[in-house]
Amino acid sequence: MDYQYPILIDWSTEETVDVIAFFECIEKAYEKGINRSRLMDAYRRFKEIVPSKAEEKKICNEFEEVSGYSSYRVVKKAKDSEDVLTIKM
Repeated sequence: MDYQYPILIDWSTEETVDVIAFFECIEKAYEKGINRSRLMDAYRRFKEIVPSKAEEKKICNEFEEVSGYSSYRVVKKAKDSEDVLTIKM
């Protein structure tokens, strides 16, 4: 990993850690698969920190630009696959 996560300076340390944990879940979905409930828990926490759809899109697009991993596609797959235990891209 040779990139930085998109972070806003007005987030608390705990919020920053939780946003990074969400992006790490996205990475795991691409690299080896991740438990769907773990991913959705991380996404729900991310949405508490970033409730605005526009801000979510901006941050996730920044992450995709530097990593090549689409948060949108991972979360969409998880939402569409309620009966699946592991999300793998």
